[in-house]
Amino acid sequence: MRLTVELKELAGVGPRVLLLPGLGARGSGFEALAAQLARVSRPLLVEYPEGPHAARGAGALAEQVLRAAGPVDAVVASSFGGMVAAHLAVTGAVRGVAFLGAFTRPEHLGPRGHLISMMGLIAVLGRPGPLAAALASWRPVALARVPEVVPTTRRERMTTLHRAFAIPREPPPPPLRELPVSCLCIQGSRDVLVPAASMARLAASLPPGTPQHLLPGAGHVPYFTHPEDCARLLTPWLQALPAPAQVSQAG
Repeated sequence: MRLTVELKELAGVGPRVLLLPGLGARGSGFEALAAQLARVSRPLLVEYPEGPHAARGAGALAEQVLRAAGPVDAVVASSFGGMVAAHLAVTGAVRGVAFLGAFTRPEHLGPRGHLISMMGLIAVLGRPGPLAAALASWRPVALARVPEVVPTTRRERMTTLHRAFAIPREPPPPPLRELPVSCLCIQGSRDVLVPAASMARLAASLPPGTPQHLLPGAGHVPYFTHPEDCARLLTPWLQALPAPAQVSQAG
């Protein structure tokens, strides 16, 4: 059982970039994208804590991530990871945040945002497996890779339940609209968990002019299914990040 945030930093050059998974996904699902981004950055794969003690919201999780990772430059966040990333941005810990099928507040999801705690119950009672992974990815997923997309063990499912129930008990991060942070939105056109319409609501809370990209045919985990397309959009964004103000740590 992971009691704390665990990191795996890939060799690379450039800014340190956290890759934050969603509520029930594993950080290892980012490996293909991380390999692409290592050409222009130093990616860090993140695995969240497990078990009942993980019943903490995105703000508390952001503090844990920052303690584990130290200074970073940017975050690439999926789904619920967008809430964690927004908390990091509000504290001034990062200079850029890229949102992949993500949200920073439940209301960005529209009416289904009121039911976000249900994701925990679905994880436990629905016992997600290959079918759920295929639905999230909008394509079949090899059996060995299903755990990278959906929670498949009892521990992972219970952790998802605890964390989902914690989200409504914690204030969401404030909008990033007025902050000096570079943002980017990437959304799959076939995302059934965070619908494409959510991107406009998210972008309205971000700095004016934040680019929005819709990936045709991609589902909820474009970093997993379309790593090359994501890297193509993320690379120039990372290269254009504002100069660091003592944010990056020396390699």
